[in-house]
Amino acid sequence: HAGEHPGVTSPDCYALYAVRYAHNPHRRQSHNFIFNDPHDGPMPMDYFIWVAVSDKRTVVVDMGFTEETAEKRNHDFFRCPSDGLRLVGVDPGTVDDVIITHMHWDHVGNFDKFPNAQFHIQDAEQRYITGRDTHWKGFKGGVMVDDVCTLIRNVYRERVTFHDGSGTLAPGISVHHVGGHTKGHQIARIFTKRGWVVVASDAAHYYANMEKRSPFPAVYNVGDNILSFDKAVELAESPDHVVPGHDPLVMERYPAVSNDLDGIAVHLDVAPTA
Repeated sequence: HAGEHPGVTSPDCYALYAVRYAHNPHRRQSHNFIFNDPHDGPMPMDYFIWVAVSDKRTVVVDMGFTEETAEKRNHDFFRCPSDGLRLVGVDPGTVDDVIITHMHWDHVGNFDKFPNAQFHIQDAEQRYITGRDTHWKGFKGGVMVDDVCTLIRNVYRERVTFHDGSGTLAPGISVHHVGGHTKGHQIARIFTKRGWVVVASDAAHYYANMEKRSPFPAVYNVGDNILSFDKAVELAESPDHVVPGHDPLVMERYPAVSNDLDGIAVHLDVAPTA
């Protein structure tokens, strides 16, 4: 399962980083699992965007949210995600592609920071945010209508590429529909010097969601979410090559890009240290 992507004989190799830009200190363990453990306790949440860089292409996975949104939701905001990219040497204006894993507010708040990028989304996610699923408060609660309108404007600017299932952006970069957390959630598969790494985003908020096979409570389809854990592992080189979307342990398990960026950005293209 860890071989080359079908149809790609020599994938390009990408440097891959997780960039942390915000933090929610208020969450508890009971907030983070649909099958609750009665032994509750603090379980904070980190917020990341991810960036893959080769000598041919720069691809960002998700865009994060704004300082204004952080203030409304009482989250700690360290810096604009686009400024976090600059800290690892990436100019947001030169980003070729942005993979939108899903349309929740904390992943799509900065369309304007990527003026030259093509945005990639699943057909199913577009239908999810504009169709009859929005009639139920529980499904539309994580989506901000302004973000939906911005996406649609970019569709009409021909800056959105739609995928139906799996799709290859370039040799070494592909997207794969898994659903579960949202109807059209997709994960990103990226070839690095340590092999295929899967950025799971909210397919698994924490390592423990996968380990306990207990999805995050914000979920469109529980069964699909559990199966998405298996799909992520199948596409990755190993279970250690799957990166969850919000776990502070990511910053502990992977090495910092530099001493100055400790707690800000880590390498995902090297083996975890713990």
